[in-house]
Amino acid sequence: MRVLVTGSSGFVGSRLCPALEEAGHEVTAMTRRPGSYEGTGTAVYGDVHDPVSLREALRDCDAAYYLVHSLDDARFARKDADAARAFAEAAADAGIGRIIYLGGLGDSAETLSPHLRSRRGVEQLLGSAGVPVTTLRAGIVVGHGGISWEMTRQLVERVPLMMAPTWVNTLTQPIAISDVVRYLVGVLALDDAEDRTFDIGGPDVLAYADMIRRVAAIEGRPMLVVPVPLLSLALTPPLSWCWPSSQWLSLSLWLVTDVNVRAARTLLGSMNTEVVVRDTSIRDLVPFEPMSYDRAVLEALRERRTLVGAA
Repeated sequence: MRVLVTGSSGFVGSRLCPALEEAGHEVTAMTRRPGSYEGTGTAVYGDVHDPVSLREALRDCDAAYYLVHSLDDARFARKDADAARAFAEAAADAGIGRIIYLGGLGDSAETLSPHLRSRRGVEQLLGSAGVPVTTLRAGIVVGHGGISWEMTRQLVERVPLMMAPTWVNTLTQPIAISDVVRYLVGVLALDDAEDRTFDIGGPDVLAYADMIRRVAAIEGRPMLVVPVPLLSLALTPPLSWCWPSSQWLSLSLWLVTDVNVRAARTLLGSMNTEVVVRDTSIRDLVPFEPMSYDRAVLEALRERRTLVGAA
């Protein structure tokens, strides 16, 4: 197939493009800076907030991957909704056969965070113009360069004592970036995946605190995680005027890490929501054994060492 990949220079897209090419597909890499694009595929200009550019980018493509978001923007929900609506209409006009979207795990309920509610809204809007949408929902994706992973790694490496809200005991089901890419490629040509939503995750269901402790153990570093109930209470009315835990942790992230603080705060707001796989049907359509959390951590650390050494 000829496939358009939005977010082709991003954490997921930069890995997906070569995997698609290796699988025999022709990759069109959508970017706002095609002149400086050095990744896999043919670079084409496109901006999800510019409908005209989307129609040009999607021309003659059979399918499209939608991997963009606006987490680093205070108005991310509105911007992501507008972008998804524009992309859906452009894809329909271009005759695209399928859109594949990487969303977020979490039960569809009123208690979802603004970030996860936005992801659900994007799912619906991408299909609003009639193009079939295949959605893969993931929780924490472990891999070098991913915001969630970098928050974890850098905190472990720089903060031996972490006072954290009690939602560090919330369960999640992390997945390695290479396994996410494997699923994304795997569903592309499957008729049984059309217009369906799948949960994807690794084999381990862990609390956030356990994820942090295991990274520390793998790296041989001291780490003590102390849940502090007061920080969690500040998230709920009538104490919402207090210093909320997301802001408290944002300050910590700003002081000791180099991650984008606004994007990190948006993600932190979702960490009181359990994000685990409820439906395992993807395992029948794309059968393989996802790697364990420990192995995913080792792969991420190994990739970082390789890239840092090369630099």
